[in-house]
Parts: sequence; structure tokens; C-alpha cells
Amino acid sequence: MTGLRERKKEQTRRRIAAAALRLFAERGFDAVTINEIAEAAEVAKVTLFKYFPTKESLVLQGVGEEDLAGIVAARPPGQSPLEALRAHYRAFAAEPAAAVDRDALIVQMRVIFDSPALSSGANDLLYGQRQALARVLAEDSDGLMAALMAAQITASLLTLQETFFRRLVSGASLEEAGHRLAGDVELAFDLLGHGINR
Repeated sequence: MTGLRERKKEQTRRRIAAAALRLFAERGFDAVTINEIAEAAEVAKVTLFKYFPTKESLVLQGVGEEDLAGIVAARPPGQSPLEALRAHYRAFAAEPAAAVDRDALIVQMRVIFDSPALSSGANDLLYGQRQALARVLAEDSDGLMAALMAAQITASLLTLQETFFRRLVSGASLEEAGHRLAGDVELAFDLLGHGINR
């Protein structure tokens, strides 16, 4: 019974998110009300807020949720933080289709790119991700060095992600975008590992 209840909750959550994204894509984030989203998803407003505490969270789900700190913390002995993160991004670039619903992602990215409020909210989430990474890196280095390393790593990864998303929005297939991302990952981590004075 618990499994059925959880599946129904997940279906409701997806229905709400899909209705919100559709409305935001059609009319813009600011022009759509919570009441309209609830009506389109056929749920009560209170139900919507059980799944999504804010209007922004309807679009920003998944943004900044990648656990960079967890990837670094769980790395095997002898592997550097950069090696662990490079391996993670190499794996994603090799099979992006396994992790991405292209059409939904394109809609989500267009809505975020078109809204200053959502872009700012995404930056706040990414700042939290950077702070968490800095805390893990500080276990092996001093606080300033960890903060600087985290800033460089997350800025590079954000650039990789934005480039990947913009390629998809511009019409690239997942396979093409993933192939180009694979080269971008190598370039980014080479620069992080060896600096720009090569």
C-alpha cells in the first residue's frame, strides 16, 4: 500500500510541475498565478503547496541539486576532488539521454532564461551548492583555499551546464550535445587542474 501511495504522490507532483511549465512557457513566469496552476493540474492550492513551497520551486526543481559535495566526500582514497568530479561529468556526457528528458529540460531552461527572478533564484541555489563543496574541501585544506577552489570548480561546471542547455535549446540532439559536452569536460578539468598559463 505504501508503494501505491508514493506512486500516486509522484504522479501528482509531476502533473503539477508539467502544468506549471506548460503555462509558464505559454505566458511567461510572472503572468501565471498559483491558482491557475492548481486549476490546470486539477489539485487544490493547498495540495500544490505541499509539493512545491513556492512558485519559483515549480521551475527550479533540479537546479543546484547535484551533490558536488557528496561526490567529493564519497571519492575513493587516493582520488583527488577534481578526479572525482571529472569522472562524474565524463559519465554524464557519455550518456546524457539516460539522465535527461530533453523536451521538458528545454522548456524549463527557456522559462528560467526568460525570467530575471528565476535566474536569480537559480544563482542562489548554485551558491548554496558552492558553499557545501567548500565545506567538504576545507576538510583537506584551509578555509580560503577551499572557498577559492569551490568557486573555480562551480563556475566551470556552471559554464559547462549552461553551454549544454543552450545547445539543446538551440536544437541540438542529446547525442550531439553530449558528444560536445565530453570535449568541454576535458577542457574544463584540464584548465582547473593545470591553470590557464599553459
